[in-house]
Amino acid sequence: MTVSAEAPRTARFRVPDLCCAAEEQLIRGRLKTMDGIDELQFDIFGRQVNVLHRLPSAATIRDAIDSVGLKAILLDEPHDTAAVPHDASAPAEAPAGHAADHEGTHADGWALLAVSGLLAAAAEATAWSTGEDRSWLVALLVVGSIALGGRTALRKAIGSVRARTLNINLLMAIAVVGAVIIGHWPEAAMVTFLFALAEAIEGRALDRARNAIQSLAAISPDIALLRVGTELQRVPTGQVRIDQIVRILPGERAPLDGVVVDGISAMNQAPITGESMPVPKHVGDPVFAGTINEEGPLDVRVTAVAGESMLARIARTIQSAQAQRAPTQRFVDAFARWYTPVVVLLAVVVAVGLPVLYRVPVYDAVYKALVLLVVACPCALVLSTPVTIVSALTAAARHGILIKGGIFMERGRKLRAVALDKTGTLTHGAPRVTDIVPLNGLPPAEILKIAASLNVHSTHPVAKAVVAAWQAEHPDEPLLTATDVRALAGRGVTAAIADRRTFVGSHRLAEELATCSPTVEAELDRIERAGKTTVVVGADGEPIGVIGVADEVRATSREAVAALLSRNIHVVMLTGDNITTARAVAAEVGIRELRAGLLPEDKLTAIEALAEAYGDVGMVGDGVNDAPAMARAAIGFAMGAAGTATAIETADVALMDDDLRKVPQFFDISRRAARVLTQNIALSIGLKAVFFVLTLAGVATLWMAVFADVGTSLLVIVNGLRLLREGRTPL
Repeated sequence: MTVSAEAPRTARFRVPDLCCAAEEQLIRGRLKTMDGIDELQFDIFGRQVNVLHRLPSAATIRDAIDSVGLKAILLDEPHDTAAVPHDASAPAEAPAGHAADHEGTHADGWALLAVSGLLAAAAEATAWSTGEDRSWLVALLVVGSIALGGRTALRKAIGSVRARTLNINLLMAIAVVGAVIIGHWPEAAMVTFLFALAEAIEGRALDRARNAIQSLAAISPDIALLRVGTELQRVPTGQVRIDQIVRILPGERAPLDGVVVDGISAMNQAPITGESMPVPKHVGDPVFAGTINEEGPLDVRVTAVAGESMLARIARTIQSAQAQRAPTQRFVDAFARWYTPVVVLLAVVVAVGLPVLYRVPVYDAVYKALVLLVVACPCALVLSTPVTIVSALTAAARHGILIKGGIFMERGRKLRAVALDKTGTLTHGAPRVTDIVPLNGLPPAEILKIAASLNVHSTHPVAKAVVAAWQAEHPDEPLLTATDVRALAGRGVTAAIADRRTFVGSHRLAEELATCSPTVEAELDRIERAGKTTVVVGADGEPIGVIGVADEVRATSREAVAALLSRNIHVVMLTGDNITTARAVAAEVGIRELRAGLLPEDKLTAIEALAEAYGDVGMVGDGVNDAPAMARAAIGFAMGAAGTATAIETADVALMDDDLRKVPQFFDISRRAARVLTQNIALSIGLKAVFFVLTLAGVATLWMAVFADVGTSLLVIVNGLRLLREGRTPL
């Protein structure tokens, strides 16, 4: 086989029959033998396979997947990439996870299944009435039943042989053939039918979890009311381009992301942020696709085309997150890899050893071995984790909590401490200037003008407040020209204005520049005791004024902190603000431990110290200054991620609005998911153990084993899907 020397490329395939780990095993077993395959990523819920390869054509991969009895559809042309992308998703016209993709859910599939069941029942009745299991009529009914009900399993079993893997389809095929050989013909037909029926029901149950993801993106309307000149035209959403204007009428959903350019209304943003109350919208406010216009008409300038909206990114993130294996899932997969061969070996020992050692009739020993083969399938165990994880991820998303993977879902319950940034996290992050204190005779307006001139390009909330205060009072007056501007991370800015070296910044910066006189200290202390943030303005080595800025604490912060403490989670405030202001805010929200005056690297050090003291630590923040600490924390939480696309891409957990109460909600979902995972694993292993004992005792039959295997699978699926209900109403 020719392998290209070019950079690896990713090919995306939709595999309609990719239902569980058995099919994944088939594909892995076949592709791992091929040269030029670098990496595989499976999205079982989306029925998608991403292949990082160095082959001349993706058609070679498609043919290899087809060869094991699984039809593969190439979704798009391979594209250059350095790794299998985690955000790859099926295009809108072929949504991954659509129920119709599953062969067992087609109307004709159900009809053939029904006929197979009738033939199996007729064979059983004929054998019972005649007392003969091997008559020509029974044989005819059995062949018909197996041919109609077992064609898919047989095709996959042949593929399993080609791929040199053991899975439920191969084990079931061996059991059916073995039953025929030892004369249990009606039972062979009934086992085939029951297995096919259970697989079809299992596929329908899994579709519920798949469709839960797709439903997030599906709430955006397909038609938009586009403004063309003075007229309004209804056009497909996919035809609308950036900067075009669409109108959203009362009661309708927003078709695309955008910014309001005309109108006043309120939007129900629950699909994005999980907020229970409508959010007022005025000119300049953002609007998200899928949100509902509650009041008046809005004209919105489109900022993202179809497929790139916030809602689409959320759906892709969840789809990508559930495709990544959580720690429990990796353990279960590893366990299943050695568990199945061991049980198959045990079945061989039973078939050979019982007749030799205990003189058990050969037919009885072989029959027990065949039952063990059916019991051996680890389907329920393997399904127990992904169903639970995807249900929990979807439930969290419905609350406006976007979790980037099962690893963070599982890690959440282990957090023992959470660090909270102050500005923009505990407070609104929209401070306003309240005090301007001259220190050398300059009028307050001149002090504010100098400070605004230095801060005009800064994105820090306090700097923006200073600039906004100047512009509000002097909208038509230009700022001063600043040259040689130097931003000092976490401290402030220095620059040259009219040949004077000026600065604006924190108390720490004033001390570093040796301009912190007793007069300055007194004013700083007075303003900070009121819970305000202070800014010192200076020129030519002398302080010229102090500015006080107030940032209101969020109404939900105290409730959120209390909820965290009630869950035995230690809460710490980390802030770059001064200690006096930090203490005032901490007292207001109920935080006992705080660290103030921190630079970004200091926050990182603080997280490392907390990790040593408590183990896994979470960091909640909203700004660039928090990024190093969030990266070091076991889980980084981004506040208000709906306002910034980058937060969704970089945070481990993105809180789509500014409600800090979503952090304790995340812990609750994580802990509930852990409980369901434990229940599912215990149920899967426990029922297997019971049937091992029943089989060796000679009580279990083939059809009972099928019921036990697939019945357990259905139980763990339904149990995992219970978590979806928790996403419909606030926790």
